[in-house]
Amino acid sequence: MIGSEVKKLVLDSGLKLWQVAERWGLTDGNFSRRLRKPFNESEVERIKEIIVDIKLEQAGADNEQ
Repeated sequence: MIGSEVKKLVLDSGLKLWQVAERWGLTDGNFSRRLRKPFNESEVERIKEIIVDIKLEQAGADNEQ
């Protein structure tokens, strides 16, 4: 998957790139640079897992309020 597809995946999920970068252990600048190159399957799966985790945390926080 190319970087622009990964970026679209993150943004379409309603998250910000920095949120995924932080969870992945990168700065937002390094993640943005990483988007310039293709991602392998395991990296894409990891990003999808991060998106799900963050969304679940957000949903849990919303339910507590």
